[in-house]
Amino acid sequence: MLRIGILGLQGSVIEHTIMLERLEDVEPVQVKTRDDLDVIDGLILPGGESTTIGRLITDYNLKDKIIERARTGMPIWGTCAGMILLAKHIINDDKVHLGLMDIYVRRNAYGSQLDSFKTTLLIPVVAEYPIPLVFIRAPYVEKADGDAEILAELDDKIIAVRQSNLLATSFHPELTDDLSFHRYFANMVAKSTI
Repeated sequence: MLRIGILGLQGSVIEHTIMLERLEDVEPVQVKTRDDLDVIDGLILPGGESTTIGRLITDYNLKDKIIERARTGMPIWGTCAGMILLAKHIINDDKVHLGLMDIYVRRNAYGSQLDSFKTTLLIPVVAEYPIPLVFIRAPYVEKADGDAEILAELDDKIIAVRQSNLLATSFHPELTDDLSFHRYFANMVAKSTI
């Protein structure tokens, strides 16, 4: 049984939990303490408010432990705000949070809440069919460096990136009925525990 944590401080925690519960051999775990980080095989940084989540990670004394687990190979997936938390470079903000991925991210790149939208896209490494994508005040990646691999682009904007054990998406798979991205991440976690 894979234990996949969802950082439970703010954001779409319940939505990710519900998606993970639909997968076989996966147990979702809400992560709020340093001890919680010791009992999981992978971690999801959910969508929400990146400044708030970043501050809470520090306030709850989780930052260095998350970085340490990432550097020792634990898979981490950041959705929307989680992408911002993972980035080493934030183009329109001075604050870097975890600084783990070689990506340059633009916060709120798609505009305000009113500019939120849905679309579908074929992402071959994730699914054999077009999957639904939900963007809410979403960031996107302007540039990926090093061994960061671009998984998906939409209108010439990078919206999904993987770098070794790290995954980041601009959009919210947890706000759809499609399990493709959660299954993809669970497979990353399964391979890391072998």
